[in-house]
Amino acid sequence: MPEGFAGPLAENESVAASCTSGGEPVVATSLGLWLPGEERLGWHLVSKATWDGTALTVIAAVESGSAGAAVLLTDQPPCRYPLEQPGKLPEAVQRRVTQSIVDRHRHELPGGGAWFVRRRVPGQDGTILQVRADAGVDPAAVAKLAEKVAARLS
Repeated sequence: MPEGFAGPLAENESVAASCTSGGEPVVATSLGLWLPGEERLGWHLVSKATWDGTALTVIAAVESGSAGAAVLLTDQPPCRYPLEQPGKLPEAVQRRVTQSIVDRHRHELPGGGAWFVRRRVPGQDGTILQVRADAGVDPAAVAKLAEKVAARLS
């Protein structure tokens, strides 16, 4: 565990890998990714994480609404974390994000499209359906389609 990590780990939360970025702790656990100055980001809310050999770039998603049983997501701007002595952290992040995805498919809509992703949420049974639309796609059209897809999966 890196020095200075003060995150309140849950009772069943185990550490998979850790390192630092700018002297601040970065910790991958069974439940999510602890980033400098942030609370834990659940694996199901990591839209994308890339490792370029020196820095981890993370695109986090926020829940922006719901449509039936589907959760609508909006991606946040990418955040780049240069890692000092990354060790196994990049591999742990890639493995955990990949393991959270059960399946995914893309629907094309006027103005773009939307990704429909079924994911496991650490600490919860079953899966959730997440929908992430491209910028410029009509939110009402996305919500209507998401509700239909969620009903079909129920």
